[in-house]
Amino acid sequence: FEKSGKTVITFAGYSGSGYEDVEGMLAEARGVLSAHAPKKTIVNIGATSSGIGAVYGLAKEMGFETTGIVSTQAKEYDAEISEHVDKVFYVTDESWGGFKPNTNNLSPTSLAMVQNSDVIICIGGGAVARDELTAAKREGKTIKYIPADMNHKAAIEKARKKGLPAPTDFKGAAFTEFGKSVGSK
Repeated sequence: FEKSGKTVITFAGYSGSGYEDVEGMLAEARGVLSAHAPKKTIVNIGATSSGIGAVYGLAKEMGFETTGIVSTQAKEYDAEISEHVDKVFYVTDESWGGFKPNTNNLSPTSLAMVQNSDVIICIGGGAVARDELTAAKREGKTIKYIPADMNHKAAIEKARKKGLPAPTDFKGAAFTEFGKSVGSK
């Protein structure tokens, strides 16, 4: 990243939970990307095709170089890597990311994500996105949070499979922390 001399814009958000309004999420991402020159910018995400990973196709369509930083959990669980990511960096990690349990220290994957980003744009997002945005803010990085609901049906099904009551809030953990600040709409 450093050798490229390019600005690294990282998108964070929902992954497996997906988005209730995918087109709305992509419109927000397009708005962000439209303010940046493709020849001077790398678009970085978490390598997988699900959820926020849909931004990869948009970024490639707009002429951006793309990268992904992802936990080795992606290999272990055979996660689908986006066909639109140019280069994937796997980080040895026993988690998918976020803060290590009972600490304010990022897991290796999230640490790599934050350290290699100049700007982090979070559209919706769960605990991992919240933790990365929190750490980026703490480090003085440029951040922006844009509210978005997770896919309602997927969230209800996930709760059902775990034997939990159906959720009634679909805003995600990042909204709780950043929903009323940090450039939110």
